[in-house]
Amino acid sequence: MSALSPTQPSEITARLLVVDDDNAVRAPIAKLLRLKGYQVDEAATGEIALKKIEGIAYDLMLLDLILPGMSGVALMRHARALRRDLLMIVLTAHASAESAITAVKIGAVDYLLKPCKSEDLFLVISKALQERAQQQRRQTLLSMIGDVMEQLREPENPPTLAGAPLAAARDENLLELDHTKRIVTIKTDPPYCVELTEGEVSILVALMNQPNQVLSCNQIAATALGYQNMDKWTVENVIRSAVFRLRQKLEAGPNAPELIRTVRGRGYFYSPA
Repeated sequence: MSALSPTQPSEITARLLVVDDDNAVRAPIAKLLRLKGYQVDEAATGEIALKKIEGIAYDLMLLDLILPGMSGVALMRHARALRRDLLMIVLTAHASAESAITAVKIGAVDYLLKPCKSEDLFLVISKALQERAQQQRRQTLLSMIGDVMEQLREPENPPTLAGAPLAAARDENLLELDHTKRIVTIKTDPPYCVELTEGEVSILVALMNQPNQVLSCNQIAATALGYQNMDKWTVENVIRSAVFRLRQKLEAGPNAPELIRTVRGRGYFYSPA
């Protein structure tokens, strides 16, 4: 192992979970990561890992795909349902194109082969954490922009949504929105309710009014929020921020469906059951 490079300030508080049934592999990796300054927990099985994930908001999970009992792929799926923002990196000696594709589809940010140099492992973990920190900073900025634009809306001239009900919007299988109270009920098991802002309600109703139809940022801004003459940069950043916050609320539950989907370069659409 080579000398350890300084840990970036943004990573100091990161909490990691190392999942591998081979203690001879798991323990040294966990020790090295602790020396880097990370808070590290260990799990020898997927079942143990899942229990830890249920109680602790880990930033990143490093796991093998071949585990006794629950497979690594199954663990990733369950972990993603519990913690949508959990970063996952696969470290395995049993690599295949199929397993790599599956891991990426579930949400793995990287895929490493055993044996792996410590420098490569540190680099991949550091990069993943830094990229997420940058994304969170951008989202914070966009959220601030969205809040300002929300305050600048003309309350006496609310947008009208062609064909959209004013009192409530309903998807019999997935959710029910009370427009007046700004409360949306997500019909999972168990169901849960979240409160939306007026702007978030307008965006959700606009998307629900045209299910499976992609709406651009400009269309959402004009239809839902009444913004007609805004430059492209402002429109895109305001809408992306608003949709991001809306998704966070709608997908807050452990079994929440992905109701709003992104079409890269085009916009967003509501996906009913």
